Amino acid sequence: MRKIFTLTMSGLVTVLPLALTVYVIWWLVNTVEGWLRRALIALNIVSPEHYWPGLGLITGFFLLLAVGSLVNAYVGKIFLKYWDDFLGRIPVVKTLYGGFRDVVSLLPSASGDKRDLQRVVLARFADVRAIGFVTREDVPAALEAHGGQDWVTVYFPLSYALGGYTLYLPRDRIQPLDISVEDAMRLAITAGLTAGSRTKTP
Repeated sequence: MRKIFTLTMSGLVTVLPLALTVYVIWWLVNTVEGWLRRALIALNIVSPEHYWPGLGLITGFFLLLAVGSLVNAYVGKIFLKYWDDFLGRIPVVKTLYGGFRDVVSLLPSASGDKRDLQRVVLARFADVRAIGFVTREDVPAALEAHGGQDWVTVYFPLSYALGGYTLYLPRDRIQPLDISVEDAMRLAITAGLTAGSRTKTP
């Protein structure tokens, strides 16, 4: 009985991550497709009888391509700056929009701007160590008057949770880790369960 239970759990551990991944991708694709389908029909761009599956995704791709070309143009950058300033004056909207914008800005940019998690470090807190990710090699200007001239901005993700916290640490409190950002993030958010076993030497 124990053997059957062990084999069942092994199969579940193998299949469940793949099933959840496929489900999330399927749900995301179908949700975006549904939104764009309703938008195309509501705007009379295409009639319901002439709509075919996938047309919404293709339209969304070309729409993102057009928006990307616009914001990379000089006029588009000026418009985007004024748009950010406008939203930044609305009390509740500025908090939500600013937070979402900062999270999305962590995505790698093809323009060459370094906006992603730059490197993995090991931070020291007394006798405790924590894996963090340097997001900026400096700190906001407001902290420089409080001794922050030689500080760095470090992000620490939470295990099994969406989110984390940001600390501003002196450079001598961190040391680089020879590990990729992807592996370090997986190690941090799974509470070390993906670290693998270490071979014991006699």
